[in-house]
Amino acid sequence: MRWLALFFVLGVSLASAQVAFVKETGAAGELTAVKVTINGKDFTRLYCGPEANKPYLYPLRSASGKIVTRRFPMEQVEGDTQDHPHHRGLWFSHGDVNGIDFWANEASQMKGKQGKIVLDQLVDAKGGKKSGELRVIFRWVTPKIEQLLSEDRRMTFYSDATNRVIDFDIRLTALQDVVFGDTKEGTFSMRIAAGLEEPLPKSPAYPKRTGMMMSPAGCKFEKECWGKQANWMDYAGELDGEKLGIAIFDNPGNLRHPTYWHARGFGLFGANPFGLHDFNNKPGTTEGSYKLAKGQELRFRYRVVIHPGDAASAGIAAMYDSYAK
Repeated sequence: MRWLALFFVLGVSLASAQVAFVKETGAAGELTAVKVTINGKDFTRLYCGPEANKPYLYPLRSASGKIVTRRFPMEQVEGDTQDHPHHRGLWFSHGDVNGIDFWANEASQMKGKQGKIVLDQLVDAKGGKKSGELRVIFRWVTPKIEQLLSEDRRMTFYSDATNRVIDFDIRLTALQDVVFGDTKEGTFSMRIAAGLEEPLPKSPAYPKRTGMMMSPAGCKFEKECWGKQANWMDYAGELDGEKLGIAIFDNPGNLRHPTYWHARGFGLFGANPFGLHDFNNKPGTTEGSYKLAKGQELRFRYRVVIHPGDAASAGIAAMYDSYAK
């Protein structure tokens, strides 16, 4: 499908704002994406059109302009692995909500139990000199178009000469009784660029994989970090000769803080408070499941920091302490 993109600056003009938003629409006038610019340069896009089975931010860039998210399946570039096509940029979803999979829900994966997270309303897109806020409401719907959840998401993007910082405030309201199932397939996640992946025996030769994880406990690789709890996790390496990293902060108010980490050497990087039976190696248990009655709300807050250097040189621990206060 070819899209006709129509561009409208939302909030304030690009000339006067450090953070600005641009709405992009398709041929029928439907909203397909919202572009985010910082200091007049592209930072990312929120894809939320009819062809996106769940909303996602792609690509994410460092302050120097390096793309820190994997290109596949949105683009084809040399060196990218082509596994897990549902790992698109940065996203928030879960693999089991009342038995419906909102995680692995590409068109090619639709087998009757895959749901969609669809756009309900773009509420606000307000730019500014130091920050800009994007507020969007989504609906989590089953294959039969039954509505399970309403998601009210606020994303605050900050202008900074060194780092790229995004705050997420996600409020899920149950539209009927729901259960978040105990599965590792979730939840607040991103797929990082190939060069930032952990060096593995089967990694492609190009680009060179240089990544290493880091948590407050000092874990370094998937074997040490996967399924462990931590206030934050950082994934850093080298892209085109520049040392860069990405940190995810888990807010102290989140469910089961400090969260469990679904962080894999091949580049999946995410926080998941639900997958306890996998993370704790207790097959058959459901201790990670969580019930939400109709009308009840569940709130998640996260911060993403794209920074130069590694966690130590970027001062991620101190940044987290400041964020947690």
